[in-house]
Amino acid sequence: RSCNPPVGNLARGRTPVTLTTCGQNSTELYCFYPDQNLLHQVSHGCGQPRCTKCNANQPDNSHLPADMTDDFFANPISWWQSAQGVHREEIRLDFETEFYLTHVIAVFKSPRPAAMVLERSQDYGQTWRPYKYFSANCTATFGLQDDLIEEGSMCTSRYSDAVPCTRGEVIYRALSPANKIEDPYSLEAQDLLKLTNLRLLLLKRQECPCHGSGLVEKPQRFAHYAIYDLIIRGSCFCNGHAEECELANTTGVMENVVHGKCVCRHNTAGDHCEKCAPLYNDQPWKPGDGKTGAPNECRKCRCHSHADSCHFDLSVWLASGKRSGGVCDDCKHNTEGHRCQRCKPGYYRDRGKPMSSTEVCKPCTCQPMGSANATFSRSWRCHPKTGFCYCKPGVAGPNCDRCLMGYWGFGENGCRPCDCARDCDQHTGNCFNGYDDQPFFNIPIGGRISDLVQMPTNESEEEWKWNEHEQGFSALRHPEKCVCKEKVLGSVTDFCQMKYAYVIKARILSAHDKGTHAEVVVKVKKVLKSGKVKIARSNRSIYPESWTNRGCTCPILNPGTDYLIAGQEDSRTSKLLVNMNSLVKPWKAYLGKQVSDILRTGCK
Repeated sequence: RSCNPPVGNLARGRTPVTLTTCGQNSTELYCFYPDQNLLHQVSHGCGQPRCTKCNANQPDNSHLPADMTDDFFANPISWWQSAQGVHREEIRLDFETEFYLTHVIAVFKSPRPAAMVLERSQDYGQTWRPYKYFSANCTATFGLQDDLIEEGSMCTSRYSDAVPCTRGEVIYRALSPANKIEDPYSLEAQDLLKLTNLRLLLLKRQECPCHGSGLVEKPQRFAHYAIYDLIIRGSCFCNGHAEECELANTTGVMENVVHGKCVCRHNTAGDHCEKCAPLYNDQPWKPGDGKTGAPNECRKCRCHSHADSCHFDLSVWLASGKRSGGVCDDCKHNTEGHRCQRCKPGYYRDRGKPMSSTEVCKPCTCQPMGSANATFSRSWRCHPKTGFCYCKPGVAGPNCDRCLMGYWGFGENGCRPCDCARDCDQHTGNCFNGYDDQPFFNIPIGGRISDLVQMPTNESEEEWKWNEHEQGFSALRHPEKCVCKEKVLGSVTDFCQMKYAYVIKARILSAHDKGTHAEVVVKVKKVLKSGKVKIARSNRSIYPESWTNRGCTCPILNPGTDYLIAGQEDSRTSKLLVNMNSLVKPWKAYLGKQVSDILRTGCK
């Protein structure tokens, strides 16, 4: 739920600033009528005045600004008093941070002013705006209607009478029937309630109407403002995300003081819980909803325990359909990406460890002589998912540490092609004359690729997504050794006569040597036609039937490339087959449309 800090006296423990104080420069003699005479309304007038001295430097005779905001229960007869003869006085309270105001009460010792303004600042005193005007005659003094006549007016005559001549109150309520606020954390509410400074401008003094009593003392000795208590009720400002506050900008403990630094909840941070905590920026920050009570908590970014903070990115948020906008900062443990979800260049994912492991990314172990420096992504040394290295021409193996079948002379420039009809000795280049001397033929695509850990079928599309300048990983990036007579897309009649059992768009993911046959793992991206074998848009295997004596599958299937594949099936084993009669073409949109049209209209 949304939270509300308790309301207290914001003035308590804070000292107001005034323009003058009695006895600042020297001892002043001043006079007043005792409270008991004024409060009991002596019929003969105000009674005899009392006169005494004020000196700001003498504790027993001082009436300082701090006396307005002390504990009025412990010190009921302490007050602040202005210098004699002043008409315009200012009382200002400066806060160290932003607070919310509920109401103000000023208890005067002198008669209340005939004209006064209560103002607030929200920018630490640079600009001021009025809360309320007070005057015995609003129209004459301020040109405003009296709120006793027009409800909601900015001026009132309610608190400007000279009577009572002492302990008269001036009250202002920030939330009144005229100022109805449904959500206390809305921008409208903040504009009304939030403040950094508060000041009272006392503009016109008035005397106590003591009829029938002759003034024996000099009139100027009564000419001053005096205030017993200044009470400012309010709370720390926490946007609905805290219900207690602590000292801001200082240390120590001050009892009964309303502190300004929020103790934030809901994964928020800042003095006023005005932002999300460092690792909780997956959606935009919002204040708590004071109307519905919804907490509007900040949501944690998915950084897989590889980052200490994240930031909100509007473009990422919009691209996700307003579901997630967090971008992790300074990914650790050799990870990178918006969510620290992939390994940095030069590292690959260890599938045996959870994504949150500090050792999930292992360094590539490529043979320096056999691995290529200039791969399709210049900074990659090995494939980020398998750890397989990118090899120089004619080089094979996960670590690029030996020659391909049909190549020899492993060195700085890779391996050279055998000048033979078949394979040759990898060290000398001498040709093998017969099949008896030839090693077991086990390279389905250009070089032996060890079996991968079984890939989960629910692998996300994003995990297989390549960056703009990347192509798919291929153990055979130099297919000049594989010469295959491939099937071409001829006439509609030729295509239909082949009676293909399936037609799909698929991305080649990896190739595997199973000893007795080759197996190619693909991601089916579109099914244009299927037969008895059910085909889903997911990862599955297809089975090349044709191997050449150069160690290649025909037709050539390079991992990382999208192909249009049309072929036969073995319904008994539910296998999709690829052979020399299959149609295998790198995918082009026009080609897909052409084949779709043939399937829809041509083959009857």
